[in-house]
Amino acid sequence: MKAQFLFLRLLFFEKTSAQQSTISNNYKNEIGLPHLKIERCMIYSPEDEWHYSHHAAIIEFKGKLIATWSNGLVDEDSPGQRVVFSVSTDFKHWSAPAVLAEPSRATNGTQKVLTAAGFYKFKDTLVAYYGEYEKDRTHTHLWAKTSTDAVHWSQPLDMHIPLIPNHGPEAIQNGRLIISGNFSFPYTDDYTGLSGWKMNSFYPDSLYTQDNSATFYKPAEKSGLPPLCEGSFFQTDDGIIHMLLRVTGKGWKGRLWLTESADNGSHWSRPTETGFSDNDSKFHFGRLPDKRFYYVGIPDTLHHYDRNPLVLALSSDGKSFNQQYIIADELYHLKKAGLWKGGQYGYPHTMIWKGYMYIIISRQKEAIEVIRFKLNQLS
Repeated sequence: MKAQFLFLRLLFFEKTSAQQSTISNNYKNEIGLPHLKIERCMIYSPEDEWHYSHHAAIIEFKGKLIATWSNGLVDEDSPGQRVVFSVSTDFKHWSAPAVLAEPSRATNGTQKVLTAAGFYKFKDTLVAYYGEYEKDRTHTHLWAKTSTDAVHWSQPLDMHIPLIPNHGPEAIQNGRLIISGNFSFPYTDDYTGLSGWKMNSFYPDSLYTQDNSATFYKPAEKSGLPPLCEGSFFQTDDGIIHMLLRVTGKGWKGRLWLTESADNGSHWSRPTETGFSDNDSKFHFGRLPDKRFYYVGIPDTLHHYDRNPLVLALSSDGKSFNQQYIIADELYHLKKAGLWKGGQYGYPHTMIWKGYMYIIISRQKEAIEVIRFKLNQLS
């Protein structure tokens, strides 16, 4: 009887959920919006080399702040790109970047490309994830390393999935871990996040073999959808998981799209357009201690791809994100031009800790900055 009920619920959900969901914001421009009182620290700004930095993530581990990001010589996602990390005990002072993972070489001798893919922690262990592919975006692979002190790291651990994550694993209500990818959302019921990962998507398995920054175009075209990528999700109290998606390239029309799951991420609805504005950038959703849902990203549509200002939007019901704050809008000046480098506040990732929200971003895909503000400013 229970299985029959679940089947009927899923059938109804597939036909109605995403189509009826009305997730939206009311952002027009920053005029009149309150500015949060923030603290900020530039973790990394290059001098003579390693001028590309992007895909940053932050976590608290044993009372320390740990940051990681992709680090390349000049251009985005080019051979030789590595993953580095930095540590702070006080937010204001950060260690010099140390290498977490160096790329190996493909059979043709060309260095592979590594991409930072976020953190996860369990008990006294920190897990850092990173993706790998070859220059032509083939042989995509997810790896992880573990540490108990955020200084010394294990040998690479094979996650056995062909994925470059958008965000690291996040736990849903039943404890399952889900990774937000471009169009695939692998899950595992292993609480360590180190095994049991299963690939999953709203696309049929026949339309893809790997998920990285070049593979989301073809399945979208074959499915009659715009290029959907770089998801981030939140789960409401009814158990529904809401995965918002960026639209990029020629499909960009200034709106996020949405796919949803009613069975803990095992199945996903066909994506539909939302009323949530977007500048064509990565974003991060989460939940505050007071149970309100939040979004951190770039909702401006007037200056496509400028990625400015960085905005916080709040919602009490997970549908209407109608309370907006400006987090930051100051400019960073690029030191060295490179392929696809640009965007003032790139790819935010957030964390809540001890009454603060922490936000890590790249600046023009060159420098890495961390911002924090006290949550008691939010009315």
